[in-house]
Order: sequence, then structure tokens, then C-alpha cells
Amino acid sequence: MPVKPLNDQQLIQAYLEGNERAFEELLQRHKQKIYTSIYLFVKDHSLAEDIFQEVFIKIIDTLRQGKYNHEGKFVQWAMRIAYNLCVDYFRRSKRRPQVHGSDEFDIFEVLRVDGDNVEERMIKEQTYDRVRQLVDMLPPEQREVVILRHYADMSFKEIAQLTRVSINTALGRMRYALINMRKMIAQKQVQLS
Repeated sequence: MPVKPLNDQQLIQAYLEGNERAFEELLQRHKQKIYTSIYLFVKDHSLAEDIFQEVFIKIIDTLRQGKYNHEGKFVQWAMRIAYNLCVDYFRRSKRRPQVHGSDEFDIFEVLRVDGDNVEERMIKEQTYDRVRQLVDMLPPEQREVVILRHYADMSFKEIAQLTRVSINTALGRMRYALINMRKMIAQKQVQLS
């Protein structure tokens, strides 16, 4: 049975019926988004890979135990598990996440748009660097909402559920993040094109 045309729920059902290929498809379908979100929080490839593996071990265990809640979407559920594991890591290590790229991996490369000429790519790269620096300078709660909203592509409702705050709090954090970024731009006279 071909698994590509199946939706997430059908893939989960096929996996529970013994089709290992269905779980592989589910993993392939969502691994980039989940791994990228983890990496943005921990900024360490080996740690991000470890947490990513833990996420899917938890997913497999939950599915096999029949405890998966069919009400929500799979990817939001997986992102919540990933987020919780990242929070657990930071609680243990008492570190706060910061968003920035490295020589090995840069989230903004994932967002690449084909067809740009060299000048347009250079302008975009400079803009991404400036935005990344501004996001790094935000308070942790504001930085977290920006990452989840713009890089993990989550709705404010999903962010509120994931971070266990009200939607108004999530919206407020985003609002203050934008205000703070504008102030930083004005102070540093950074021009974003």
C-alpha cells in the first residue's frame, strides 16, 4: 500500500496495524520542522539530534500504548513533546536558548527562495543576520514566541497551548518583541531592507 497520499491520521493507523513504512513517511514528512525547532532552542547539533530521537521514541511509545489523542494534529502534538523536552533540558542545565546560526547550520538557509540573483541573496542574507541579532537580544519569553511563530510556523493558539500561557499573553509577548526590536533598530540605526 503506498503511504505518500495518506494523511497523518491514516499513517498512524497504518503504523499501528504493522506498516513500518507508514511511520517512516510520518517521520520524513515532519522531521525538518521538528528538528529545526529543537535546534533553534538548543543550538547544538548533537543535543538537537538526541532530543529529536527522544521525541520520536516518546511518540512511538505513546502510539503503541494507544494513548495518542486523535483530537489534535500530529505535528502540533510532536512539537509540544519537542518543546517540553527542550524545556526539561534547560531546566536541568539552567541555560536559556538564544537564536543564532553557526557555520554548520543556519535556519535562514532553510527559508531560501529560489530564483534570486546574487545581489538579492546578499541583501537577504544581511537582513537575516540583522533580524537574527535582534531576536537574540530579546528577553527569553519574547524570543520564544518569535521562534515558535515565525520559524516553527505555529499559530498563537498553538503557542499558548505549548507554552502554557493564555493566547493574550502569547500575543502580548509578540507585540512587546516587535516593539523591542523596533527600539533596537532605532537605537542602533539598523536599516532592514
